[in-house]
Amino acid sequence: MTNLLRSNPWRGNAISRVFGALFYSTNALASPPPPLQSLHRRICWLQDQDLKASIFPILSHWAAEARDVNQLEVQAFIVKLRKSNHFNHALQVSTWMSDELKLSLTPGDVAARIDLISRVHGPDEAEKYFDGVSEQLKGLQAYCALLHCYAQHRLLDKAESVFGKMKELGFEIGIRSYNSMLWLCFRTGNHGRIDVLVKEMEEKGIDYNQGTLMVRLYSYAAISEIGRMEEVLLKMEAHPLVTISWRSYVIAANALSKVGEVDKALTLLRSSEKLISNSTRKIAYEHLLSSYAAIGKRDEVDRISNLYKNLGKCYSYRHMLVAFLKMDNIDGAEKLVEECESESKKFDIQIGNLMVNAYCKKGYLERAKSFVEKLAESGKENVSTWCLLSKGYYRNGCVAEALQAIKKAANLPCQPGWRFNHSTLAACLVYLKENGDVETAHELLSLLTEKGHITTIFCETLKSFVNGETQVLRSIGGEQENHLEDKIQDGELETMDSGAQQCG
Repeated sequence: MTNLLRSNPWRGNAISRVFGALFYSTNALASPPPPLQSLHRRICWLQDQDLKASIFPILSHWAAEARDVNQLEVQAFIVKLRKSNHFNHALQVSTWMSDELKLSLTPGDVAARIDLISRVHGPDEAEKYFDGVSEQLKGLQAYCALLHCYAQHRLLDKAESVFGKMKELGFEIGIRSYNSMLWLCFRTGNHGRIDVLVKEMEEKGIDYNQGTLMVRLYSYAAISEIGRMEEVLLKMEAHPLVTISWRSYVIAANALSKVGEVDKALTLLRSSEKLISNSTRKIAYEHLLSSYAAIGKRDEVDRISNLYKNLGKCYSYRHMLVAFLKMDNIDGAEKLVEECESESKKFDIQIGNLMVNAYCKKGYLERAKSFVEKLAESGKENVSTWCLLSKGYYRNGCVAEALQAIKKAANLPCQPGWRFNHSTLAACLVYLKENGDVETAHELLSLLTEKGHITTIFCETLKSFVNGETQVLRSIGGEQENHLEDKIQDGELETMDSGAQQCG
């Protein structure tokens, strides 16, 4: 039966899969108590079928077979599940260990439970669990876990409160907790707090490690503290226990290029290339493409592009295209798009958005229009691409053409919540009003409402303006326009199928 199940896994509903796992072995009564590996195999089998399925039936059945459950083995199993990122199932095992097996929890078990609850249910539930833990188990490990939970969720005030409580209770705070606070301060933009924490560590004799140096490097790079950044980089290179990565050199190089230290930046970028491994080539090349493009090194971009292409099918044309466009290499970008279209079965609409945005920024409106029409003819058009074209027309003073592009976009399917570039829409309505074409304006607004692009109330407000009842379009503005344009230029704009975006 075991072989039969292995060769023909059940494909029924979740209950069937659970029972399949329960009866994975039929000789339990005749055999010695099954080892923990037996439980692991059953859970892994269920995970292959349905990651969301409850494993409580499997745990109960295994415990009945095993009769005598070893707590150390169960704890080790929880660790194994956590390391493989199966946090939900690890939490179920942890809960089962205390609630069903009635095994006494250790401080380490409590800390692990806090971490798991945080990952599965969020920081509020983790905090509730922590508050309900007995004072005997609420020691350093539990506080460290709660601190890490807040740091992971970027809750600076709560993390500061817990950190202060740990000091108040006289706990010997180690490097891991300090690093959690350092990374939290960096991620929340509190760069000044980082120096305060580092000074605390020095006063307490807590030696820094790789994580400490990395966060300081990232922080100084982010705020262009070049001298201090270079000092940290030298420490990382000299420290016998620190393995400097290609990423650290790239971060430092980017900071140097921003302040005009191009030669130093080039030296660090070349140093980073020497540290790239087979497993990190893809992401490293993507960063290098961006970094070399930022300092205008076309030869280096071409060289890295060729290395990137040699990776095979895993590379992304979008990253190369962003680099080409950063250097205003429109001709090279066009060739790259042609290559992408000839080799890729599925066209990445972000590539189309990048090209349209680049054409419009340069004032190449005919090329932009031709590109979008070509996409439409091949069935690759997208609402975002037409909206970018409309915004390009508007920015270049061609409101009539912007209106036609908006009409095209309004008729295409998109996700609920997507909305037009408000500045472009406002310009089109003003244009129609000034030309006395109220009927077309009403038709456009009705279409936008029908497709869910604007609310009925907003539609009525706009119609009031078109009808001359309102003099100013106060509710239409462009606060997010520049942000969108930056995202397009950086190649970050997702397709309309993946969520709501602000476009035009």
